[in-house]
Amino acid sequence: REMSYTSIKLGAYAPVRDALGAGKDAPFYLKFLAGAITGGVGSVVGNPFDVMKTLAQTNSGESVPLTRLVGKMYEDQGMKGFYRGVEVNIMRACVLNATKMGCYDISKGYVVDATGWQRKDVKTSFSAAFIAGFFMTCTVAPWDMIRTKLMNQPTDKKIYDGFADCLVKTVKGGGVLSLWRGFIPIWARFAPQATLQLLTIEFLYGALGFKSI
Repeated sequence: REMSYTSIKLGAYAPVRDALGAGKDAPFYLKFLAGAITGGVGSVVGNPFDVMKTLAQTNSGESVPLTRLVGKMYEDQGMKGFYRGVEVNIMRACVLNATKMGCYDISKGYVVDATGWQRKDVKTSFSAAFIAGFFMTCTVAPWDMIRTKLMNQPTDKKIYDGFADCLVKTVKGGGVLSLWRGFIPIWARFAPQATLQLLTIEFLYGALGFKSI
């Protein structure tokens, strides 16, 4: 999953951003658009691996090889089974990557103005990534909740009739704030993950000759 989804959503950001003309002084929505495009494309490619990961992690009872779980999914639902939840996964990925890359890009400017550090300074990147991690959690937590519920349905039946049905049932069952359940643990995961990913991609961009974010 990470080899497909993450490689596309992060690796393609700079080329797409540059193609859209979303440079340093460009409007914020162009930066968000670049992140949304690469996140959405990455999620389509990575969705089957996301489904397989969820099946393996949520399988209860005796240990079952992943190949058997995949075979059972294909037998019950065919190829479309590997794309269940793809709608919410695309929406989640667009929101997540738009927030991550857009907020990170914009935050770097604010950090430079506030501290006088260079835009390429590791301290600037670290601070901006931490800020982006917080806003990612705010925007992505509800999508994570819905996506997990959709992907975690049994292979032989459907509990939810798509994204809207799952959203309505979740809100009815636990209230609107239930969509942000687990906010602190999610932030604790996103903040260091975003920081490491963004510092790494900055290094790779420099090594490959792309402009830094």
